[in-house]
Amino acid sequence: MAFEVATNQSYLIEIAPVVTSDFKNLPAGRYFFNWDEEATFEIFKLTIKGKDDILGLISFERISKEMRIHVRLLIASVENVGAAKIDDSLRPKTQIAQHYIDKYKINITGMTRSLEIPEIFELIEFYDHDN
Repeated sequence: MAFEVATNQSYLIEIAPVVTSDFKNLPAGRYFFNWDEEATFEIFKLTIKGKDDILGLISFERISKEMRIHVRLLIASVENVGAAKIDDSLRPKTQIAQHYIDKYKINITGMTRSLEIPEIFELIEFYDHDN
């Protein structure tokens, strides 16, 4: 469920893989990055259920030998900023780091931040309102 602050309205959301035809609708001016450069990695989009407009994107890389997923980029579209842009292995560059730790139980793992399985399941349970 997504909540639009300006209108006090909530929407069901969908998270789905980006398909080839989506790339033509991902200009860097709206999404802060040339997403074609991420095409070799897994990219998912956030949309309002039943709509095509992409509100946000995440790209990640599965690193099987380490049994982890490396989040490369996480971004909201320019008009939806207020969410977060997280890149470089969840290496926050501002005070937002403590917010991630407090709100999402993100762990400090050396120079990066991470979530372990229990915390991931807690977040999924908390934010999964389709049940």
